[in-house]
Amino acid sequence: MTKVKLITDSGADLPYTFLQEQNIDLLPLQVELDGKEYDDVISIDSKKVFDAMRNGKTPKTSQASPTKIKESFVNLAKERRPGIYIAFSSQLSGTYQTACMIREQVLEEYPDLDLTIIDTKAASLGQGLIVFHAAKLASSGSTKEMIIQETEFYCNHMEHLFTVDDLEYLRRGGRISKASAFVGGLLNIKPLLNVEDGKLIPIEKIRGKKKVLIRILELMEKRGVNLKNQLIGISHGDDEDTALQMKNMIEEKFGCEHFYINIIGSAIGAHSGPGTLAIFFLNAKANSELDIAYNKESVSS
Repeated sequence: MTKVKLITDSGADLPYTFLQEQNIDLLPLQVELDGKEYDDVISIDSKKVFDAMRNGKTPKTSQASPTKIKESFVNLAKERRPGIYIAFSSQLSGTYQTACMIREQVLEEYPDLDLTIIDTKAASLGQGLIVFHAAKLASSGSTKEMIIQETEFYCNHMEHLFTVDDLEYLRRGGRISKASAFVGGLLNIKPLLNVEDGKLIPIEKIRGKKKVLIRILELMEKRGVNLKNQLIGISHGDDEDTALQMKNMIEEKFGCEHFYINIIGSAIGAHSGPGTLAIFFLNAKANSELDIAYNKESVSS
């Protein structure tokens, strides 16, 4: 039986080395900085983007290149392999919609193309954990149908909780008003946000970094199921110290042993800014123990 080919985009914030090891095709989102356009993950390091933002620059982003999407889909058709594209939330990028249109174009030329496109309605390592789990299934020889079923379960039950260090970056991205950012900065107010149906939703404003971390733990306890045995995702905007502090707090409170920690990529980081902290976990017990069985050691950046 031919192994299923996985495709994802850089909205997943997974290390390029991991994607290469797993033979996963990457569709990079585009990042523009100082008048130059870069492929997220491949040709620009997100630390460079975060440093530029600290210096007052405003990088711009755009969806994955339609040419690269088509190239990936045509290669899949020529290889006659079943494929699954696990995509960044359609509510946060136009890449999913573009991919669906290109799939129809490729089908006209290659009617045997066997490609399913999944809108994860997730972002950063929320999407990354979904891809990570699908990769374990694919490498173990699971059928396309089983991978789709498990992936959809993860998409439906992935929680995102995140905060930003400076409200100014969200203002620049059009998320909040200038007045709100100004007041937030004065009062050390940190927004706590989540993702609902693929959209970015602010849920609370909390004064002080320590209180935000404690509140994240409270919401994890309220929403999470079987947390101790889960692979917990933590992504950060070039602030590994806070990510490790959060990891230690989660370990202490829930006894979690499995973590995937990585820096946020350039495309998402351009909107969230340096100092962002995001936590990802499931709000239901997974159908498979594969994700846990694989993770005998923590994975970090």
